[in-house]
Amino acid sequence: MRTLLALSIVFLAIQVQASSSAADTPATTNAPFALVTLTPKQINTASPFFTVDGKDPVILTKPPVRLEDLQILRLWSARAPLQQDDNPAVDIPTLTVFLPPTGKASGAAMIVMPGGAYSHLSPREGLPAAQWLASNGITTFILKSRLGKKYHHPAEMDDAQRAIRYVRANAAAWGLDPQRVGIIGFSAGGHLASTVATHFDAGDPTSRDPIERVSSRPDLHILLYPVVTLADGSNVHTNSRACLLGDNPTPEILELLSNEKQVTKDTPPAFIIHSTGDTTVPVANSDQYVDALMRNNVPFVYIREPIGKHGFGITDAWSGQAMAWLHAQKF
Repeated sequence: MRTLLALSIVFLAIQVQASSSAADTPATTNAPFALVTLTPKQINTASPFFTVDGKDPVILTKPPVRLEDLQILRLWSARAPLQQDDNPAVDIPTLTVFLPPTGKASGAAMIVMPGGAYSHLSPREGLPAAQWLASNGITTFILKSRLGKKYHHPAEMDDAQRAIRYVRANAAAWGLDPQRVGIIGFSAGGHLASTVATHFDAGDPTSRDPIERVSSRPDLHILLYPVVTLADGSNVHTNSRACLLGDNPTPEILELLSNEKQVTKDTPPAFIIHSTGDTTVPVANSDQYVDALMRNNVPFVYIREPIGKHGFGITDAWSGQAMAWLHAQKF
């Protein structure tokens, strides 16, 4: 039987009471981590690898033959581009795997990009999003990208593009569809998601690395209260910009990474949620992005309502509509 212990990740932080319910038992073949009940405290204290165990994780340096719950996959087997040191929690970008319940997998995959102003990764968004997606049949990966202020652009974009290539290049071997690889990003993670949705390439067919030969274009993207603009001074989230670009970014890089200015007809379909009551990242970020999608005839759904304050995460106010949209996209 597949267990967390078999993955060398002892789930110490969760004190699970005996119960016949799958949602109250540790992850096994029949009850994956997507169905384990987590308290808010356990979510908020999750490790950078989103394993809620407080122990050093085992990081796989090569793509596994078979996906397992809570595997941690190193995006580059050697050093990543621009990598400075070798601290696994800071310098090594990874994906953490969340599998759907047995027999429920749709064959689609989603990569989660949590928020955190490019200074940290919020487990409040990463873990609940992964559990929500996986419990609905979508094989899910949480991206642990490099962060400011130690790392600046393009390291974060490199990690996100590599994550999409990594999943797509191995999709067939893992029983996934390489043409159904999507992304979801929250806040600054929404900026990263909109970056890879507007800055992508078809891959390098001459590369010796098979992962680099495939496209970094996501097949769809979901953005929640995203940072989008970096050039619009009245609407920019200055903390995210400073962590990503440093204190003195050039006008050219601000223009390049103001993703409302980078939308084209090839930008993938989008589902966007932003609260009109958001005083941290103004709703104008999403308004401008949606206007650009509309001008370029990119299909989208936009939920623009007084849902709450910034950082509301997975809620009934939007998640049902988003999942229906994902299923309509054959995810």
